[in-house]
Amino acid sequence: MEALELRNVLMVGHSTGGGEVARYIGRHGTKRVAKAVLMGAVPPIMVKTAVYPGGLSMEVFDGFRKAYLADRSQFFLEVASGPFFNFNRPGAKPSQGMVNAWWRQGMMCGHKNGYDCIKAFSETDFTEDLKRFDVPTLIAHGDDDQIVPIGNSALLSAKLVKGSTLKIYKGGSHALGDTSRAEFNADLLAFARS
Repeated sequence: MEALELRNVLMVGHSTGGGEVARYIGRHGTKRVAKAVLMGAVPPIMVKTAVYPGGLSMEVFDGFRKAYLADRSQFFLEVASGPFFNFNRPGAKPSQGMVNAWWRQGMMCGHKNGYDCIKAFSETDFTEDLKRFDVPTLIAHGDDDQIVPIGNSALLSAKLVKGSTLKIYKGGSHALGDTSRAEFNADLLAFARS
């Protein structure tokens, strides 16, 4: 941001990227940031802790690590074919193209980077970062997000980010930018223009 002299930036972070937005603002403030969007984002923290008892158990993330090490290609295929896009829900219309694209993106990451990412997205506590937000913030989340459950993420983030706007997508998956594309894009554009 400094090297490019960026100012009045709209930062948008999906999933782990929402953690990146939170950590950037937590470290650098909002001098260069005009607005922020957290979509299906992992903050404040995904894993169950004493402070956040509604989080997912460590066994869930240990299972991710085990499946990733056993056959990362199959891991990426199964996540995309099921819970990421909610293609495992009754009445869903799976898109093989979306599955293939997500699988390809996963396979492009370094093996160790992908493995280490599981710890980063599940165990990093962004609570203090969220408290530093002082710009208009949209928190967008599907109420049927199977990857980052809304109860221990968006609902808590909306309480920590003063003055934030919480937009819940009924039946929305983790991949709102794909499965709720028209609605999310309209909401994002309206927020950017506001």
